[in-house]
Amino acid sequence: MSQSRFHSSPWLAGLLAAVAIGLAPGRAAAGSLPAAIDGQPMPSLAPMLARVTPAVVNISTRTRVRVRDAYFDDPMMRRFFGLPSVPRERVEQSLGSGVIVDAAKGYVLTNNHVVGGADDITVTLQDGRNFKAKLIGTDPDTDVAVVQIPAEKLQALPLADSAGLQVGDYVVAVGDPFGLGQTVTSGIVSALGRSGLGRGADGSGGYQNFIQTDASINPGNSGGALVNLRGELVGINTMIFSPSGGNVGIGFAIPSNLTGEVMAQLLVHGKVQRGSLGVQTQAITPRIAKLLALKDSNGVVVTGVRDGSPAEKAGLQPGDVLTTLNGKALHDEQELRNAEGLLPMDSVVRLGVLRDGSTREVSATLAAEKLASVDGAQLDPRLAGVRFSELSQSQREQGWYGATVASVQPGSRAARAGLNADDVVIGVGNRRITSLSVLRGLAGAKPRQLVLLVADEDGSRYVVIE
Repeated sequence: MSQSRFHSSPWLAGLLAAVAIGLAPGRAAAGSLPAAIDGQPMPSLAPMLARVTPAVVNISTRTRVRVRDAYFDDPMMRRFFGLPSVPRERVEQSLGSGVIVDAAKGYVLTNNHVVGGADDITVTLQDGRNFKAKLIGTDPDTDVAVVQIPAEKLQALPLADSAGLQVGDYVVAVGDPFGLGQTVTSGIVSALGRSGLGRGADGSGGYQNFIQTDASINPGNSGGALVNLRGELVGINTMIFSPSGGNVGIGFAIPSNLTGEVMAQLLVHGKVQRGSLGVQTQAITPRIAKLLALKDSNGVVVTGVRDGSPAEKAGLQPGDVLTTLNGKALHDEQELRNAEGLLPMDSVVRLGVLRDGSTREVSATLAAEKLASVDGAQLDPRLAGVRFSELSQSQREQGWYGATVASVQPGSRAARAGLNADDVVIGVGNRRITSLSVLRGLAGAKPRQLVLLVADEDGSRYVVIE
């Protein structure tokens, strides 16, 4: 619901008059504002913030990171120089914010890039109490995470229906920028449905539907609250656009409706289960438009359809041009990907299809993507405790190749060597791995040292398993 009534309230005319009077020459109280105008108290956000700020917390994390060195990570070099086999580590610390959304159970919403991968998470309340937090689940693709604290007498924020937001609505951001302590800034909703911002160094997710605001958001505000004038949570602050690293009035928040849906899945499953259409697409360039005899470059062209997928059941074929999504014009691949990643499982998606010059509409139901997998022990005994899977459609669309490490059993050889879940194996020895089937083809080969070339969001590295 819009809060634009605040802008047109009767106090505004009196306020402007009071300011003019205060600035008039010869006035004793130049520049000051009266406590009341026409018997009405001056408007203030203080009463609303008194209810909101106890629900906004500071989050500090400690993460032990393995120090990688291509030279000294080699087992032969370690033996030659008499270095211990225990991996060298450093401890990284970071600060962020969070929002209490369930006072009875102690659930706190925050960003994945604030707590993801952390070994120790500490939550500090406004009243100064500190608690070790338990990580309930994270979703890197939307940059949402949920932690839990064993605390009593908490105050939570209610989630608003962010679908009711309008450009121009007043909003207030509450967080802990730069670790200075709780800070409040205000502004308006500058835009809605922002996407295509890329994956930044702050770890922001790949499925995007951001609220843009000019309320100041700075480092440390991540995971904090964006509230309306009723003190309801409309978004979780997540990132800024800034050429210099400082606030320039372009901040982004994840809508409360999206965070609520993600949180519900994290609480039940510990992760988000997403649906997929099972279709690969490509942007329509002028050259492709000419080849397909299209009038313009609107929409996306289908380049592949998975067997047994919702797309196949809906009758989609390579060469089809998808022009609309749920009745709205489809402009690019990001919009289609957002629909798959942000809509709940089993949602029905209506697609406008252009084929051979004629248009029609088909419906497809988002279903779980079925990925083939293999037990590492079937490939090499030293990979016992590791499970590999084929890349997801999302990974392929982002240009990844190889085989995903679906899980690694703690204490296994691979785990001790530094192999992590979600790593992508792109090479074994001097063999390039482009898919799970290529990795399977190496079964039976048993080199003296098993050298895996793996990649993650931070780059590539070698993992040597003896």
